[in-house]
Amino acid sequence: MSERTRRPPVVAGLAALLLGCSGTLPPLRGQIEVGRDAYAVFVAGAPAGGDLYAVRADGGQVIPISFSTVGEMRPALSPDGVRLAFLRGRAVADTTPGSVWVINLETGGEHEVELPRGAGVPARVGWTRDGNALVILAGPALYWAGVPPDGAPPRPVGPADRAGADSALAVLLGDPVFARAEPCAEAGALCVVGDTGAPDLLARGARDPARWGADSVAFLVGSSIEVRPLGPGRARRIDWSGVPGSARELTAFGGRGGGRPQRPDSESS
Repeated sequence: MSERTRRPPVVAGLAALLLGCSGTLPPLRGQIEVGRDAYAVFVAGAPAGGDLYAVRADGGQVIPISFSTVGEMRPALSPDGVRLAFLRGRAVADTTPGSVWVINLETGGEHEVELPRGAGVPARVGWTRDGNALVILAGPALYWAGVPPDGAPPRPVGPADRAGADSALAVLLGDPVFARAEPCAEAGALCVVGDTGAPDLLARGARDPARWGADSVAFLVGSSIEVRPLGPGRARRIDWSGVPGSARELTAFGGRGGGRPQRPDSESS
């Protein structure tokens, strides 16, 4: 597995000075307590050059995570909220992903997960429930991979393990898991799908669902994130500023010890 230094999302002159002394800076330092605070990550910017952004559970100014000339896409936060896996384009203005990367948001260290020779184009990356391994969809095949920098290289998922690997790429709801969130047959709508029975409508005019802790589900609605509890309670809206264009491809960490954003106006009804 190889490592590449990123351009951190700070003022260029200051970044150059600091990077010359210490390497890569943690992108969320001083703004989000990684592994503790609830927050979301998404892609925004031009389709051919999207970057990764974070926003706190109480909203406000978004925080750039990446700043590069190639597109970054399909992020997936680890279950502990510390690491972020994502795909990176092959060249400038290329919307096709070409490689898999993981950044440690506590340290800023970024590493490529090198797929086996002959593997297809990576399309998705996700985490096992314990956060100890990655699952990568590349072409028609699935691969297990250890977490860089010291994890085992990717290996194909066997037929007997396919269902478990598929679950790492799904938006699973509840603890224990009782359903998953996915697009409905109706365009522009999201549904909750259990093991049996017909899908239940979650929301219309919504896209890109994400697990938000054990007790909620998040999704994009217009230019905001909505966090909806799986049980009693009101939906909560996360508004932001500073997003360059339309947000997409949401992933989230519900915070240590709970999945609900802490806001004065967010009491359950």
